[in-house]
Amino acid sequence: MLKDLFCLVSMKIRLEERSMPKMKTKRAAAKRFKIKPSGKIKRANANKEHILTKKSRSRKNRLKKTGYVHKSNEGLVLRCLPNG
Repeated sequence: MLKDLFCLVSMKIRLEERSMPKMKTKRAAAKRFKIKPSGKIKRANANKEHILTKKSRSRKNRLKKTGYVHKSNEGLVLRCLPNG
């Protein structure tokens, strides 16, 4: 019985060694991007954190709104977010 248990445990360890490592999400990207149901990737605008006194009110209001990642950069973002 003990031999059977040892055999099962060793088989499990060998199977785990052979399996590929898990794909991990880049946490920085997960905080900055959201994938919408349509497949587009939503992002925030830059230049809204500091030096706001010289920016006009309309510019700051425009920067509040979100945008979408350009098609040419979608692959880079999706590589960082393997689990969506």
